[in-house]
Amino acid sequence: MSSLFEDKLKKVNLPATIDRFLNGNPHPDKMSEQQINEYHLASLQEIVNKAYEKNEFYRQKLDEVNMKPNDIMQLSDLSKLPFLTKDELRGNPYILLTCDKKEIALVQVSTGTTGGEEIYMMYTWNDYYLHDLAPRYPDLFSVDPGDVCLNALPYEMSAAGLAFHKTFMEGCEATVIPAGKGGAYSTPKKTLKLIRDLLPNVVITTPSWAMLLAEEANEQEFDLTSLQLKKLWITGEGCSPAFRSRLEKLWGATANFFYGSLECGVLGIECDDHDGYHVTQGHAILEIVDHKTGEPLDEGEIGEIVVTSALRYDTPILRFQTGDLGYIESETCSCGVTMPKFYLRGRVVDQILYNGTTLSPFYLEEFLMREPEIGNWFEFVLNKEGDNEVINVRCELAADIEPSEHLADSLASKLEFASGIPFSFEFVEKLPRPTGKTIRVVYK
Repeated sequence: MSSLFEDKLKKVNLPATIDRFLNGNPHPDKMSEQQINEYHLASLQEIVNKAYEKNEFYRQKLDEVNMKPNDIMQLSDLSKLPFLTKDELRGNPYILLTCDKKEIALVQVSTGTTGGEEIYMMYTWNDYYLHDLAPRYPDLFSVDPGDVCLNALPYEMSAAGLAFHKTFMEGCEATVIPAGKGGAYSTPKKTLKLIRDLLPNVVITTPSWAMLLAEEANEQEFDLTSLQLKKLWITGEGCSPAFRSRLEKLWGATANFFYGSLECGVLGIECDDHDGYHVTQGHAILEIVDHKTGEPLDEGEIGEIVVTSALRYDTPILRFQTGDLGYIESETCSCGVTMPKFYLRGRVVDQILYNGTTLSPFYLEEFLMREPEIGNWFEFVLNKEGDNEVINVRCELAADIEPSEHLADSLASKLEFASGIPFSFEFVEKLPRPTGKTIRVVYK
């Protein structure tokens, strides 16, 4: 940890939980299961106690299930707490506060991709900055002083850009290039100019924006592999392994995923094995529950990801339903990191209904991106009402590939043979390029 950050920590009274966590323990990516469990229990007890004493919303929720803070005796008691939902947060900016409004240092807002009113997240200086930066993951997120990090994520009111900005600059003491994404001053053309002039060795952006930058580099005849990147980090959107492989070839670097949310912050970091996300246990407690019943599921079972923040005291996050699907495995990873891994399986609202079952668009994308004739931009065109017996794909073709009915039939046959799912194809010259989150599923 940097001396600059240590000086900042001395200026506040940290909860005893964080104090114990920071002093005398290894980083969370090397901590034992017992150490993590002790930390999580102590943190949970402290957060629930403050939520009950200082927040009317949480006090009512706990009273409804006849729970008091003292009832949290072991970590498994977490499952007795009520869920926190997105709908409860929509249109209620201050609903989670356990402190005075004057303590708020930062307000951020949801992207709105899931519909409904915006969700505003309030952060105090302690929760957003001091506590959140406390645990680091040097084996998983190896950004160091001297690294030059291109941060091509949205700033404005988004959580992503600012979160990585502070992590790179303060937590890692690296150099940050705040390139942004999709704004008037952060077009692919302008961002590529920054890349050519400043030669970053770390890039963080979304999968779709990484592809847009690669397209711009091709137009300007700039070889992105000449950067010899230390790492390409991708976040903010999901993508298939095959799409990731295309990015790695274009950028000449290993691309690892970083998973988080506005409401919960960082939740998972992928290692170079590309076999699931390591749970960032210094920041979050993850559960997997049945999406319909809310009952906790066993290891390996797919369900909804539910998050409790281990570091949010002034705006507690207790059992937040993310709407993301996944499962957890605790087997030891070959990378040496001791934290368990979880595997994402898409969002509840984005699942494609086919032949009576639900499919993740990333599952279908994997088959598409394995075919070299298909370009990098596509969308699944589905019936909004009822089941889909055929998966309709609207896509661009790779350079120098001519569209034809024969090609459409050939690709449909290949994909049905590989996946067991019938496809149909519509070839277009160019699809609209996203400025926000890319949308892979559209309805007719």
